[in-house]
Amino acid sequence: MRRRLAHHGTTMTAPSPRVLLIVGGGIAAYKALELVRELQRSDIGVRAILTSAGARFVTPLSLEALTHDRVRTELFELGAESEMGHIELSRSADLVVVAPATADLIAKAANGHANDLASTALLATDKPVLMAPAMNVRMWQHPAVQRNVARLQADGVHFVGPDDGQMACGEFGPGRMAEPAAIAAQVHAMLGLAERTGTAMLDGRHAIVTAGPTREALDPVRYLSNHSSGQQGYAIAAALAAKGARVTLVSGPTGLTTPHGVLRVDVTSAREMMAAVEAALPADVFVGVAAVADWRPENPPDRKIKIEKAAGHALRLIPNPDILATVAALPAGRRPSLVVGFAAETHDVEAHAVAKRARKGCDWIVANDVSGDVMGGPENEAILITGEGATRWPRGPKTELARRLAMAIAGQIGGAGHR
Repeated sequence: MRRRLAHHGTTMTAPSPRVLLIVGGGIAAYKALELVRELQRSDIGVRAILTSAGARFVTPLSLEALTHDRVRTELFELGAESEMGHIELSRSADLVVVAPATADLIAKAANGHANDLASTALLATDKPVLMAPAMNVRMWQHPAVQRNVARLQADGVHFVGPDDGQMACGEFGPGRMAEPAAIAAQVHAMLGLAERTGTAMLDGRHAIVTAGPTREALDPVRYLSNHSSGQQGYAIAAALAAKGARVTLVSGPTGLTTPHGVLRVDVTSAREMMAAVEAALPADVFVGVAAVADWRPENPPDRKIKIEKAAGHALRLIPNPDILATVAALPAGRRPSLVVGFAAETHDVEAHAVAKRARKGCDWIVANDVSGDVMGGPENEAILITGEGATRWPRGPKTELARRLAMAIAGQIGGAGHR
């Protein structure tokens, strides 16, 4: 792959950046396949090393089909090692990415071990290294792992994640591998790239994105909330930043890693989210992805409601601020040029979304069916509803929907706005 560069009125070609991807052995290895796609969308070439443990989760054939290159798995491959293949692999790339980076791979790299192709390539490389850890929460928090991470960081190795979340083993906490979009954004930053898909960019534009759930206190220890994970909002923030926008991400409680180049403001309740959005204005585009609680308890007590009194406790709810409608109704000069809302529906999705767009006064609505595993899941499908009609986007990774929306926004408002 090659990139086209403009220089003094002429067009030249320059080699595209290349990444060596080392896929370790963990359930998160399946995310490495989506990471390859994320990088290739930015014209980044990918070669892969698959560890023997990693091959228990994804196949060499899957990686070869996506990278369009032979996947290396063994240190002592006769043809490759006669040409010092492990050195060529580690130095022909501009960046080495380890995803997932298991406790074993982290330990080998920290202590200079070289007993397989992956660890040998890491020891032989003279290029920057980015690791995306993935392991059980107790493993991640173990002093030995943290000691190894600290040693690698001191050696100049970069890390992205891990995120908080539900583990495959059933536990919850830090240890989930960062989402492919977050890893790709870090790759872009380390390679000195900004995504340039198409000609319409968002340089100089300010975008405000809300993400995640809000929590409304019932008492000091309980709250009302929903199943939103924040993944879609974070992916949209990352996609807008990758197109050059200055992004303010107003986030409810999540366990996600802040996308590279994004300013994150953490809030808990709907009223806090409204205040943070108002403080972040002015902006060129507002994307309201957060699953904001419509209601909150009117007078939550300042003491825990005891279980023996709960049966007779009346819960009176009052409306929360309508963030989307408030932003859409701002006067000219303060209202963003493009106000985008999300409509999470369980039935009659398009009809409800069309009505919501008119009711809220926003420019666009992204409608999605959340009756399945969309809230908290890795995939989404949606209908973009504008004044010109409806565009259906097929089911796929939330990062792909984010990319499509960012491209549509860039095409609508372009660059050179609020700085």
